[in-house]
Amino acid sequence: MKDMKAIVESLIFVSEAPLTVDKIREVLGEVERKEIRDVLYDLVKEYDERNGGFCLEEVAGGFQFRTRDDLGVWVKKLKGVKPMMLTPAAMETLAVVAYRQPVVKSEIDRIRGVDVSGALKGLLEKKLVRMVGRRDVPGRPMLYGTTKRFLEVFNLNDLSELPTLRELRELGQ
Repeated sequence: MKDMKAIVESLIFVSEAPLTVDKIREVLGEVERKEIRDVLYDLVKEYDERNGGFCLEEVAGGFQFRTRDDLGVWVKKLKGVKPMMLTPAAMETLAVVAYRQPVVKSEIDRIRGVDVSGALKGLLEKKLVRMVGRRDVPGRPMLYGTTKRFLEVFNLNDLSELPTLRELRELGQ
């Protein structure tokens, strides 16, 4: 396909969320997934080599343009945007959800040793956590899991990229 790289680049540019290979294929039509992936990785490489103000990253199962980490301070200064702040209680609650999902509130309460209603409500409002279903037990309590937004905020492609307990211990030392 003529100009496929330019087309893919423009699709990613206008997309509000990370754009998946399948979504690009849906727009382009009969183009092989491998061909789209090759174009995407060529673009990632081009933006890395260019070392400009933004880069193309694979995140949350798709591809998205992002400001380079070392330049984020300047963008925040221009936009007057404060980074998403999470209290220690919210971070601990989010960690429990991320590592134990799907998880019910009573399990999170038990693990944390406190009522997590406020922290959980805040995480739901920030769209980092969502209700993923109900446990099939009496009372049918709500199950919670992380969202695609969680992956985007923490720059993860999928949950397998969460650090292991061993990696967390090594960071703490």
